[in-house]
Amino acid sequence: MPSATLKIFLVHADAKRLRTAELSNWTGKAVAAPRSEFDALLARDEAQKSGVYFLTGSDPETGKHSVYVGEAEAIRDRLKSHLDKDFWNHIIFFISKDENLTKAHIRYLEGRLIEQARLAARSVLKNGQSSGSKLPESDREDMEIFLEKIHQLMPALGADFLVPQASGTAAMNPQEILTCEIKGRKASGAVTSNGFVVFKNSHASLEVRPSAHKYPYVVNLRQKLIDDGTLVTEGDTWIFTRDTEFPSPSSAATVIHGGTANGLTAWKNKKGRTLKELESS
Repeated sequence: MPSATLKIFLVHADAKRLRTAELSNWTGKAVAAPRSEFDALLARDEAQKSGVYFLTGSDPETGKHSVYVGEAEAIRDRLKSHLDKDFWNHIIFFISKDENLTKAHIRYLEGRLIEQARLAARSVLKNGQSSGSKLPESDREDMEIFLEKIHQLMPALGADFLVPQASGTAAMNPQEILTCEIKGRKASGAVTSNGFVVFKNSHASLEVRPSAHKYPYVVNLRQKLIDDGTLVTEGDTWIFTRDTEFPSPSSAATVIHGGTANGLTAWKNKKGRTLKELESS
């Protein structure tokens, strides 16, 4: 993806409130706001245009981060119909400043975005089946470029549910792969831009240390991974069934150790150098 200059305008001088975002040499534009500024967002001229939108928040029953992806020929009218949904607390929508997004274009974008959000698996997707749309080859290529720009902007607006989780050792430089061992169990992983990824087939201690119960985060995180099938038992150990991303090396190490752990010293390269030593070298 080529480099770009990002321009974010804070309407109220507050990065958490109503804001717009644009990229250099791109006809698209993003508008984002918390639910508390719903009326102000709908009053903007951009809300009259066609585009795609995202409603994000936490499911009130499960507490899991959730997202709804939609499209509309008039963003303003469609968003009003979502006021009965109680899970969302933030809105982001994308339009084209040159008004060249047709109904077919936004349906195509919606379908691809739903597919990408589902594959990233960072949030619970509130959509049912995506509609999608078939486009001529040239239009399809234009919309794929539009999608790339959406991906560039979303993290800057505080949304990462489209970001693919780091996976696979094949794409990793062997020098970047680290290991974490405890009582004969061995896990491998690597630092990522979002934190740390533990690779599939890594091992973790079956037992939870008594001290871990002093820190509910450790026990709860392991239980979450067990419940969603990420960790399964094999003999006297846990096995990771998929590449799994953690917010930090330490959170990954706590799951593997079954108790609190310092990821900077628990993870080492093949020469035995700790992550802390590698970062300071």
